[in-house]
Amino acid sequence: MAKVKKQIQLMIPEEVLLSKIYLIRGQKVMLDEEIAELYQVETKRLNEQVKRNSERFPEDFMFQLTIQEFENLKSQFATSSWGGRRKLPYAFTEQGVAMLSSVLNSPVAIQVNIQIIRIFTKIRELLLTNKDILLKLEKLEKDVSENKQDIAVVFEALKLLLDAPKVKRTMIGFKPGDEGNKA
Repeated sequence: MAKVKKQIQLMIPEEVLLSKIYLIRGQKVMLDEEIAELYQVETKRLNEQVKRNSERFPEDFMFQLTIQEFENLKSQFATSSWGGRRKLPYAFTEQGVAMLSSVLNSPVAIQVNIQIIRIFTKIRELLLTNKDILLKLEKLEKDVSENKQDIAVVFEALKLLLDAPKVKRTMIGFKPGDEGNKA
């Protein structure tokens, strides 16, 4: 009998994944504890695997938060889920999350990793779309600014025409009843 691999279908709502992505040091990152929870492994195990494979995680893939960054992050939440930590959390960038799939091979970790990478991709696409819109707005603003003086001249001319004194005009041509006065 052939072995059939059982595919795990684990769907985490996008909102849940998005809520676990933070902006720290100008980068979108996820914290070790929250990734471990999603992967259904202990944070300790995740960090052990990362340390064993440290050459796969340069600083642009993963970094440890400073005390101030950690305090700022905790202050964003009414209740802290990181109360009992002994070490500062690690933050994984999109590339770091992708690299985690090479060190954590559980079926759950693979499925969650795919979802996380898709969310990071959507965020990047949205940012690019917004960037295009901002560039178009800046161009429009520049065009309007450049034509501002021309528009002001046109409005000034229109005001002069509307405010011009009414001149009594004499009729040119034949007047009714002048038909009989032929020279």
